[in-house]
Formats: sequence, structure tokens, C-alpha cells
Amino acid sequence: MKTNILGLAVKESEVIANELNILLSNFQVYYQNLRGIHWNIRGKRFFDLHVKFEELYTDSQIKIDLIAERVLTVGGTPLHTFEDYIQNNQLVVGKNISNDEKAVQLIVTSLSHLLKMEREILTKSSEINDEGTNAMMSDFIAEQEKTIWMMQAWLEESL
Repeated sequence: MKTNILGLAVKESEVIANELNILLSNFQVYYQNLRGIHWNIRGKRFFDLHVKFEELYTDSQIKIDLIAERVLTVGGTPLHTFEDYIQNNQLVVGKNISNDEKAVQLIVTSLSHLLKMEREILTKSSEINDEGTNAMMSDFIAEQEKTIWMMQAWLEESL
């Protein structure tokens, strides 16, 4: 079996890089959704949600960079065009969402889908002992599960 400089199997690392690029594309759409709801949110909860959405898009910006750097680390080239992002996107695109409940529901739905993708990557990276990708996916999953829980608690309060 041919390995790369990290000691990981080359073919399997290419699969991981591809999966990370799909995740990267979806995170870019998630990021843009967050920007949109941050800009367009209206209503009595504006001040709280405006700040929360900024916190979330800032966090997703960091994650986007981490994913792209991991793609490079395992030997791939990170996708970086809107065309690539749209082609690989699996998330709902939130357009002109100003309602607080719809905005929070978009976040929950998006994060739920990102979690599925991250778990698939975690499974594949575990199979080849890619601890760097494992650690990143584990961290993302733990943070996003907590965010989903908080957003669902908020949605229950607002019903």
C-alpha cells in the first residue's frame, strides 16, 4: 500500500479529501445562509438573534478554513469557487428569511445535515487511522450537537 508523507494510504486519503471538499462546499452555503439571516432578521428578538447569527457565521468561517487546510494536509486541493459550492451543496438555501423561527429552523436543519456528513467522514477517516481528520470531525460534531440542542430549546420556547 502506497502512503503519503503523513503515513496515510494515498487512495483513501484522496477519498477523505473529496469528502472534506463536499463538506467545505456545504459549510460555505451554511455560512452564506447565516450571513443572510443575520442581515435580514426582523422582529422583537432582533437584537439577540442578530448577535447569535454573527457568532455562528464567525464560527463557521473558522471551520471553513480548518476544513480547507485539512484538505491540503491530506494531499488534496480545496474547492474555492461558487460553482463548486453550488454543485456540491446538499443544504437548503435560505433566501430572504427574516422570520426568527424560520431562521432558527434553517440552522437546525443545516447543522443536522452537516452532522451526517461529518459522521460519514469520521467513519472513513477512522478506517485509515487519520487522527487529524478524526479529531476535527469529533470537535465539530460535539459543538454542533450542542448548538442544535440550544436552537431546539429556543424553538420550543417560541411556539
